[in-house]
Amino acid sequence: MNNKEGLDFAKMGGLIPAVVQDAVSGEVLMLAFMDPEAWNLTLKTGEAHYFSRTRKKVWRKGETSGHVQRVKAVYLDCDEDTVLLKVEQVGGAACHTGYRSCFYRRREGEGWQVVGSLIFDPQEVYRGG
Repeated sequence: MNNKEGLDFAKMGGLIPAVVQDAVSGEVLMLAFMDPEAWNLTLKTGEAHYFSRTRKKVWRKGETSGHVQRVKAVYLDCDEDTVLLKVEQVGGAACHTGYRSCFYRRREGEGWQVVGSLIFDPQEVYRGG
């Protein structure tokens, strides 16, 4: 299922991983998945769209929270099955739990230590949704 864009969606059953990085700081914000529809919407709108594996549908990052990701650059890996999006993270938080990055916990000894900053209260942002 190689398309004209050079992306190979076939390896993972129609999905490709998308590593998302802050375009200025280089901080890794999240990992998500794209199907061809999410990919095309991202290219068309300039805002990141992903495929939710749990909800089985395409969604625009920030559609509920307002914390959209404006795509500044897109890179393709050597196997043509993973993309790197360099984004401007609007609103300061990429993670639905309210943290700047989804990678806000670091392994410390036998457990996990929160090392990220909480940007918003998810109960306030996602109430009713």
